[in-house]
Amino acid sequence: MKTRIVRVRQNAETFTPREDADLRSAGELIRSGGLVAFPTETVYGLGGDALNRESSRKIYAAKGRPSDNPLIVHICRLEDIREIASEVPDVALKIADAFWPGPLTMILKKADKVPPETTGGLDTVAVRFPSDRTAQKLIEYSGGFVAAPSANLSGRPSPTIARYVEEDMDGRIEMIVDGGEVGIGLESTIIDVTVTPPQILRPGYITREMLENVLGKVDTDVTILKADSGQAPKAPGMKYRHYAPKGELTIVEGKPDAVAEYINRAAEADGRNGEKTGIIGTRELLSEYHADVVKCVGNRGDEETIARRLFTVLREFDDENVTKIYSESFETAGLGQAIMNRLLKAAGHKVIHV
Repeated sequence: MKTRIVRVRQNAETFTPREDADLRSAGELIRSGGLVAFPTETVYGLGGDALNRESSRKIYAAKGRPSDNPLIVHICRLEDIREIASEVPDVALKIADAFWPGPLTMILKKADKVPPETTGGLDTVAVRFPSDRTAQKLIEYSGGFVAAPSANLSGRPSPTIARYVEEDMDGRIEMIVDGGEVGIGLESTIIDVTVTPPQILRPGYITREMLENVLGKVDTDVTILKADSGQAPKAPGMKYRHYAPKGELTIVEGKPDAVAEYINRAAEADGRNGEKTGIIGTRELLSEYHADVVKCVGNRGDEETIARRLFTVLREFDDENVTKIYSESFETAGLGQAIMNRLLKAAGHKVIHV
């Protein structure tokens, strides 16, 4: 299969005739059972027809993704939620009013028309209304219901630019829509509204505090930041390792000076053993680090920049064949919880406390 790549301007208010024609072509591919990667405000998604069980099977095959890992159904009109959910409680409408379109996914009871292949065999469906204009137009041209996990091979860091989509998906899918670098860089927050109180299953840009300002009490699944919680993950997709670079990643927690000292000592020892070493650091400590490759993810006080840079940095280490990577830890309040959730999964929960 030859993968076609088309380009649209980033965050365009309107589309040129050529861009519109390309998006219509992409929509027709999805309607006919094909797969198209496209930008959203979070990461690039790998889209197929959410109501076509064969399309969902193709998504799992292209990604090498376990088939019990549910896909998120993307919509482009709020009213379409009632076509794929059998129940839409008031709490869901409150969330939609506050955060849609945007980087938030809701778990609802599914309608019969949504095939089990799309939901990983569950009786619930994950639904999102993205704010990215390219994504919205593509979903419209595709028929309104696009199943789309991140557009990467299963387990790899999610792509925030089209080049990394092409690296993983070239020859596996029909088309890539290149819309430039995404804005957020972490996947959407997932909240389950089939339970009371609603429960966060994956942290993201929409934080617990933001949700509590709208809903009152909100729970968080205890497996999000703990590998040894003793509780089975609530959603099948939560049990797999994700976001991992090819090199071995270790997170180091502690006071800044102790973290820098440990990382430098460990990287030096790895280097003597023939490893190519990498460090993920914030600007405050960057000058203290010594390794083959040192990457800055931003200022410690600017969590949005850290979130936007994280997956790209992990991919860049792969580009440079880094085999051992050390990263600072990040705060777990606000967006920091989402950053740590991704980082912990990328490291297989390997954390050193100093």
